[in-house]
Amino acid sequence: MDQLDLARIQFATTSIYHFLFVPITMGMAILVAVLHTRWFRRGTPELRGILRFFGGLMLISISVGVVTGLVQEFQFGLNWSAYSRFVGDVFGAPLAMEGLAAFFLESTFLGLWLFGFNVLPRRLHLFTAWMVAVGACLSALFIIAANSWMQNPRGYAINPDNGRAELTSIGDVFTNPIFIWGYIHVLLVALIFGGGMLLAVSAWQLRRRPAVPAPPAPAAPIEAAAGAEPAASGTSADAPVPVEPVAPSPFLATAKLGLLALLIGTVLQFHVGGQLGINETTYQPMKIAAAEANWTTCQPCSFSMLQIGGWSADDPPTKIIEIPHLLSLLATGTWDGQVQGLTPLNEQYQQQYGPGDYVPNVFIQYWSMRVMAYIATLVALFCVWGIWLWWRKKLATARLFLVVASWIMVTPFFMATAGWLLTESGRQPWIVQGLMLTKDGLSGSGSAGEIMISLGIVVVLYTTLGVIAAILMVRHARRPLTPVPETAPPADAAAPTPSLTY
Repeated sequence: MDQLDLARIQFATTSIYHFLFVPITMGMAILVAVLHTRWFRRGTPELRGILRFFGGLMLISISVGVVTGLVQEFQFGLNWSAYSRFVGDVFGAPLAMEGLAAFFLESTFLGLWLFGFNVLPRRLHLFTAWMVAVGACLSALFIIAANSWMQNPRGYAINPDNGRAELTSIGDVFTNPIFIWGYIHVLLVALIFGGGMLLAVSAWQLRRRPAVPAPPAPAAPIEAAAGAEPAASGTSADAPVPVEPVAPSPFLATAKLGLLALLIGTVLQFHVGGQLGINETTYQPMKIAAAEANWTTCQPCSFSMLQIGGWSADDPPTKIIEIPHLLSLLATGTWDGQVQGLTPLNEQYQQQYGPGDYVPNVFIQYWSMRVMAYIATLVALFCVWGIWLWWRKKLATARLFLVVASWIMVTPFFMATAGWLLTESGRQPWIVQGLMLTKDGLSGSGSAGEIMISLGIVVVLYTTLGVIAAILMVRHARRPLTPVPETAPPADAAAPTPSLTY
């Protein structure tokens, strides 16, 4: 592999690893805010314990996400300085907004939320929880805006004096069709990650701790016991031994919330994914053609559920399962829509941009699309199963469902990784669609050996960090719930202010 391949692998490694924690943070921040709202309304010790429990998982995710995000941005000045010089005036604007607005907003209110228990007034404390969620979602908004500009450049002009792209309209950047639907897609991904995390942890807890001891009944006063008449004959000797009362696990409610979030995110994602496919047909037709390994223009076009071969123009595919008209529907939104093939598109690009091969890696595109779609379908069916058990009031006792649900958290990682491969690999060989080739964005300094060494260091450090984060999350998720009771003031003391009671 040359310098270009290694630099791309290094950026892909840091980006994919970082993004695995971004949707967890966003999804958990939203759901933790929902749990905080529930605690605000009811104020029970169990709900406070649940809030602190899942808030701890959110904090671990935020910690790892911040560290990995900082490392990722350094690469723009190291391996990709030529790219930064060319589009820095455009690309840097949303990144600066993310750092100055969203990141500071999220981190400030995160500190207030974390240390605000027993200190802040209840309403203000609830407000900080929702502002953490808003800050997390705003961070993703600015990052997706920058990435969408690379997919479909808008609101810029090339300076004739220095040949650099300069921002002319920030409004065009944030009204980019690629950005609008891409950001909705990311929000739903976050909901899937958060719901999956909530459901997986709750399912494990329900399997191991299906119920919790109920508070003991108050003992009879000594005076009443002393003055009580003897029990009737046979009542004390024949009475059964009382069984310790139990209450339903509070994790049943969080399992339902996670299941609902997972279902909503997955089902809505099918529609949003379809709109993204239509956008790609309009602005990046090469990407949608590669996702089907479609080398010739067709109308109408079928969708192959499974095929062998077809990864190059001289390798005819063997389509095992094929659905007529489906590709036309996905790519154009019409039953008989036309989809251009890779070969004519490559010829068109050669006439427009000059000699070269503009076809991305078809194998990666084809299978990334299907891994993402097939796993999403399985997750949707799993959610229907869970809703059926919920309706029959058997969600907490269906052991097979709880076993599967305990591992459902791994599915969003596969879907997100496949989605990023589909999005970023499908844009190749462009680093900015139609403006700059990936090979022209390299810094040009250093060597392949130096990048190999830095890549090895990144892999070792990120693997170590990932293992530590996984251990921390698993250990935290397996802890028993310890409700924090509200501290009651002494009977002869004045009632404390609301800011000290929660």
